[in-house]
Amino acid sequence: MSATLDAPGIRLQVAELLALREGVFQVGRPHPKSRRPGAVPAKAAGAGMDLREIRGFAEGDDARRIDPAATARTGTPHVRSFYEDRDDTLLLIADFRLPMLWGTGATLRSVRAARAAVRRGWQAAARGASVAAMSINAAGVAVIPIGSGLQQMSRISHMLARWHDQALDIGGEGPPLAQALLRAGRLAPPGAEVLIVTNAEGIAETDESALARLARRRHVRLLVPLDPIDAVPPRQPMPIHAGALNKFARLRPVDHTSLAQRLRTLNVHFEAAGDDAG
Repeated sequence: MSATLDAPGIRLQVAELLALREGVFQVGRPHPKSRRPGAVPAKAAGAGMDLREIRGFAEGDDARRIDPAATARTGTPHVRSFYEDRDDTLLLIADFRLPMLWGTGATLRSVRAARAAVRRGWQAAARGASVAAMSINAAGVAVIPIGSGLQQMSRISHMLARWHDQALDIGGEGPPLAQALLRAGRLAPPGAEVLIVTNAEGIAETDESALARLARRRHVRLLVPLDPIDAVPPRQPMPIHAGALNKFARLRPVDHTSLAQRLRTLNVHFEAAGDDAG
């Protein structure tokens, strides 16, 4: 990788990802056995009894879950969704495509994304959960299959750092997110949690059908790591140059309300993280 890019906050270091386990994953601490099939006898994951929400009917929903009262009240079909009896599995998806490879502070958004994903991974590993990971850049999609423990998180950390180095080297737009989501559907079992770390530009309308399919039997969460200029833009007007056109514009904090609403209709939860602590 170019020496110009070999700087903290630009290059993603394996050591910093491994260090995130401190205070979360303690060696010698007893951990529960994984709930993956074969570890302990348990019923298969499925729909539980606790109501999550009542929402508008979407293509692919089970008609048997239509809520008569909400449907009669609104005049449009509504369905009930329930929290699932989940297998304790977490799939991390880190986006290293071109829109993530920038930043106005000391850290690229892609580095913030990796840190946030790995921190959630260490938390899951600490409770004995199984963890898998995927990363997407201009070259395609990389996958670490489901595993558990310190060695698994080490494999994930090395993969993310290597894939991030490659992203900085080759640049480029990369494949659509839907390509990774289709593979995620085969990798994450029903009832698993899926954490996708990307930005608003990373979710195209053409990705939404794949996102909705993934969320039908999984707990899907989208985390957007905010750049400093997203949350606290400069107060003074900023110059904009486009060819012979020169203007000044005043920036506003990024508003993710419309994105959160779009995701809610897909049964996907939205988070925004303003710093590396997530």
